[in-house]
Amino acid sequence: MVAIQPKQFTVADFHHLGELGFFKPDEAVELIRGEIIQVAPKRTLHSVCNSRLVKTLILKIADQATVRGQEPITLSDNSEPSPDVAIAHNRADEYLTSHPGSDDLHLVIEISDSTLKYDREIKLSVYAEENIVHYWIFNLVEVQLETYSEPYQDNQGNFGYRVKRVYLSDESVNLPGLPNIVIKLSEIFPAT
Repeated sequence: MVAIQPKQFTVADFHHLGELGFFKPDEAVELIRGEIIQVAPKRTLHSVCNSRLVKTLILKIADQATVRGQEPITLSDNSEPSPDVAIAHNRADEYLTSHPGSDDLHLVIEISDSTLKYDREIKLSVYAEENIVHYWIFNLVEVQLETYSEPYQDNQGNFGYRVKRVYLSDESVNLPGLPNIVIKLSEIFPAT
């Protein structure tokens, strides 16, 4: 008897499928641990929060780093997620030759409503495994920012973060790697 195994894709396979037109032009997909994941449609609250965050970061960061909104990052041979926001070190080629990798990133951010469980479990584990030092979740369900730092692997081989800190929507937070930049969360979370 032959066991049924799902096909595991590499980043090269994923790019090749895109070049062949396998995905619809408006279809949002990402590669997570070899699996092609269809990204959930963005709800209005998510879109507004994302727009406010990207605008604020671009204005405050200016030329100190590169702000990427919903663009891919290449983490390994089998993971290429497209986080809502990534803040990368500046690079002369502006990432024309390759997407940022874990060594290029100050911070990876997800904005979560319907995807909160996925972002807290799967994405968090992937980012920790790939040594993303700082990971944030703008939690739209509880209207708070969750910050994660110090990735580690436990004795069972699971990946996570040692430090989790929660900021309420009326508080401010400093950007990791750019401590002179302060973000007022009330300017990011839409008033509901």
